Formats: sequence, structure tokens, C-alpha cells
Amino acid sequence: MKAKEREQLLQVLKARFEKNMKRHKGIDWAGVLARLEENAAALKSLAEMEASGGEPDVIGKDKDRYVFCDCSAESPGGRRSVCYDQEARESRKEHKPQSSAVEMATAMGIELLTEEQYRALQTLGAFDNKTSSWVNTPSEVRALGGALFCDRRYGKVFVYHNGVQSYYSARGFRGTLRV
Repeated sequence: MKAKEREQLLQVLKARFEKNMKRHKGIDWAGVLARLEENAAALKSLAEMEASGGEPDVIGKDKDRYVFCDCSAESPGGRRSVCYDQEARESRKEHKPQSSAVEMATAMGIELLTEEQYRALQTLGAFDNKTSSWVNTPSEVRALGGALFCDRRYGKVFVYHNGVQSYYSARGFRGTLRV
């Protein structure tokens, strides 16, 4: 990442951090910045989260690592119309999406949110009122050909299932990154 791009990203992250203090009570920007400055791979992942519409922000601290999460109001626009994973994408006979949630997250260096993480994110705001997001699916569900996704409707968080090969223009995924 070029120095100018790095500085622009850090400015965006700092502005979002300061605007949304309720997401990370008790965490100061100086500590986050110090951690980011020593981790080029994390900056690259955050840049990809930002470029795909995720609006990453700090949502907490896990032991000694800061937790970033996609905090865009709706599922990130640059990560929609994807099925769950590579196997599902390759199994489609026609109209194959270009990628999958798991493949994209892996390439970005982030992890799909779990159902529990998704529910925790929803305590920080109202996300996915018009879209939905794939979440990390338990292996026993995936082995049966299914995958889980979540959204928020009627003021409640819902968890649903679909075949892994399905994809919709309003379904993407949210990711998390520990730095």
C-alpha cells in the first residue's frame, strides 16, 4: 500500500471511529492506530473492506487485539450476489456468480461473522434492514447442503437457511478482523 493510500485509509478509519464512539466505549484511537501502524496486512484487509463498501470500524477488544467489523448500514455492496462457498459456486450448472462469500473473505484476510457475532453487532445499531448477510455456517449444516444468513426486520434479528449455491442481489456478507 502506498503511503498516501495508507494515510487516507487511516483518516477515514479515525473519522468513523470518532463519529461512532458508542461502538467501542473505553477504547482510544491512539492504541488502535499504534496496532495498525505495525500491521501492514491488517491495513490491506481494512482497505479491501472499505473499498467493497463495508465501512469497517472497531467494535471491541478481544484480549489484546482490536476487533474491526463491517458496519455499513446494509450488507456491503461490493460483496453481494455471491453464493456461500467455492464448492457451491462450482456446483451451479448455469448463472454461476463470480465468487463466493467464503472465497472473498479468505482473499481479503477477514472472517465471516458467526451468528453470535452478527447478533452482537446488531446491539450496536440497526444493520441489514433491506439486505441480508451470509454468516459462518456450522459444518453439520454445510454438510447437508445448507448455509445460514441473517438480517434485521421488524426490529428483530432473524437467522435463516438456504441452499449454499443460492445467491441474491441483496445478500452479501460481513466480515471481522482482529488486529
